[in-house]
Amino acid sequence: MARILVVEDHADIAELISHYLVKAGHTPEVVASGTAVVPRLLDAPADLILLDVMLPGMDGLRVCQAIRAEPKTAGTPVVMLTARGEETDRVRGLELGADDYITKPFSPRELVARVAAHLRRAERAAARGAGPGEPPGLRTDSGVITYGPITIDVERHRISHDGAEARLTAKEFLLLRYLIEHRGRVLSRDRLLTDVWGYNYTGGTRTVDVHVRRIREKLPVLARALTTIKQFGYKLEETP
Repeated sequence: MARILVVEDHADIAELISHYLVKAGHTPEVVASGTAVVPRLLDAPADLILLDVMLPGMDGLRVCQAIRAEPKTAGTPVVMLTARGEETDRVRGLELGADDYITKPFSPRELVARVAAHLRRAERAAARGAGPGEPPGLRTDSGVITYGPITIDVERHRISHDGAEARLTAKEFLLLRYLIEHRGRVLSRDRLLTDVWGYNYTGGTRTVDVHVRRIREKLPVLARALTTIKQFGYKLEETP
């Protein structure tokens, strides 16, 4: 049984979501204001957050940014819900650290399936003593992974570049680690979606491109070492 924080100001939608979550065996809690989210999470941590974009007080994009900025909530999976279907809105949510994106109107069964997929990954990672949101397929022979000037402290979920800490979202962290552990290989966008996101992500391969662009910006060595394979995917060179 997982605790799901449902952030939705429309009572009928919140009730519908809660109904299906309860049927799936979860415990939902509804919050109707964006400003109440982070304080509530600090008081009572959630296993996953369903976050509407259009909220009173603070919109969902700013809430997502605040969740990722708070160390105690940074690793909590965030699934955004919105009536906006344009690519620019989806990309903006992903850039701010959202793990998933569902456009209204949505199928409640699909929503529950997405929630279950994220929770399974989190449970498997926890069983291995992995970091928040970490997929079970990644290998760790020690607590530290290095790639040129980049050092990944797996246990503390921290990344440094030339000794300075780099602030990555949970999903950016997982993508970077996967790329480093598969350095030298050409990886398709579909494979990255399956192995890093952990299931058949329906948001499209643009999701991968957004996250690759963000880690290139945050870790300058990747601007050269992480190359784009046209119309296919990406390859991280053996050495930077």
